[in-house]
Amino acid sequence: MDDNALLREYAENHSNEAFEALVSRHINLVYSIAVRHVGNSDQAEEITQAVFITLAKKALRLRHDRALSSWLFQATRLTATNFVRSEARRHRREQEAYMQTILNERGGDNLWPGIAPLLDGAVAALSEKDRRAIVLRFYEGRNLREVGAALGVSEEASKKRVARALERLQRYFFKRGMDSTTAAIAETISANSIQAAPALLAKSVTAMAITKGVAASTSTSTLINGTLKIMAWTKTNTAVVAGVVALLAAGTTTLAVKQIQRTHVSDSLWRNPHIDSPAVDNLPPEVKVLPTIFPGGGNYQEGTNPLKCVGIGQSAPSLISAAYRWPRARMIFTDGIPPGNYDFISTLAQGDRQALRDEVKNKLGLVGHPEMKNEDALLLVLQNPNAPGLHPPKQGSYSYMENHGDRVKIAWANKPISNINGFLQSASPLPIIDETGVTNDYSVDIRWTEDLQDPEHTALQKAMREQLGLVLVPTNLPVQMLVVEKVN
Repeated sequence: MDDNALLREYAENHSNEAFEALVSRHINLVYSIAVRHVGNSDQAEEITQAVFITLAKKALRLRHDRALSSWLFQATRLTATNFVRSEARRHRREQEAYMQTILNERGGDNLWPGIAPLLDGAVAALSEKDRRAIVLRFYEGRNLREVGAALGVSEEASKKRVARALERLQRYFFKRGMDSTTAAIAETISANSIQAAPALLAKSVTAMAITKGVAASTSTSTLINGTLKIMAWTKTNTAVVAGVVALLAAGTTTLAVKQIQRTHVSDSLWRNPHIDSPAVDNLPPEVKVLPTIFPGGGNYQEGTNPLKCVGIGQSAPSLISAAYRWPRARMIFTDGIPPGNYDFISTLAQGDRQALRDEVKNKLGLVGHPEMKNEDALLLVLQNPNAPGLHPPKQGSYSYMENHGDRVKIAWANKPISNINGFLQSASPLPIIDETGVTNDYSVDIRWTEDLQDPEHTALQKAMREQLGLVLVPTNLPVQMLVVEKVN
């Protein structure tokens, strides 16, 4: 019997055998996702138990679902996230140590430790159809014909969808410093994403779930109730709470400008406050960090290869941001922010920012490492997918923000709506987490009149909501931060 038949048999006829079959079939999937989130087998077992109890409670509504594995993926991720929020135990170093232990046991390659902490978030960011394809193909190990049958499409169509989804995953990992091919990503996910759950877990989970968690511990019951509330919240486009008005930090009265220059580039040295992107492309390979000679200026440009960059009159946080490709709002300086501004260049032929990190270490004595921290943050949520400012892609590709006095404009072509995150993050002191779940490209031209005396940027919020259907919801959750420490 397939998942749909088993779920229907349990929901309508209360068949414990059918539910036990579902647990046995999917417990490794759920457990593997849980253990990646918490890095602890005991906690992962509790999350696994909570997910299947939730499934038992919602079975009647899900009995016609054609992709149970995709639902379980989302439910596990939500439950694990809820667990981490309440327990505050998800810690980056512990997770990496745990995943490295598993990698060593399997004799794996070097790609998995970098992908593992990012994988489930990357898959969750895909569209529902792409996510189903990835889960079926690589988490469950089904062939393309079986993936097509589950999705209701041909084998050739499923092949194309899997390929497109892999390309989106590749871009997601690349933006976070993991440069690899789609083939390597596919092989790595297939080999490492699923691990065997403890032998007795399936029986204990089944026994607990079929009673709807009547005998569950207090912590597990709290976890289940929290997950059900999160599921209900994500199903309803709830109104934004009044706290959203704290969009940007008090005192931030201007918005950063990301203007694409299209003028002719003259021959100039890299230490030029007016340098632009084409000039960066033509610079010889070099890596340097020097005290600025432009105390009153500031400019940062990347080449068409975004790994090549030049910064003029930049602060230490901006330098760190360029070296690690990390947003300023997600940095923690354990020894305080160094004073002074810098001019820097990183234009090696292969576009490797590691050399710039080494230069930062040599010149400033600073090293950064990713670490999970519970932080106040803003969730970027799509409230209205039919907003009037979301236009189909058009010819060409650009992305910029400009202001003339109090009149502000953000425009781009052929980019996802989450592209606005970069503009907002440049002015926000809080991390902004993309929860739109939309990967389709759009063309956007959003305009508003900014009140420079309004630290809450009410006009921007209104423009985002009415023109793009986007809202920012305040929350507190584990965020991958860059912890910057002094080493010498």
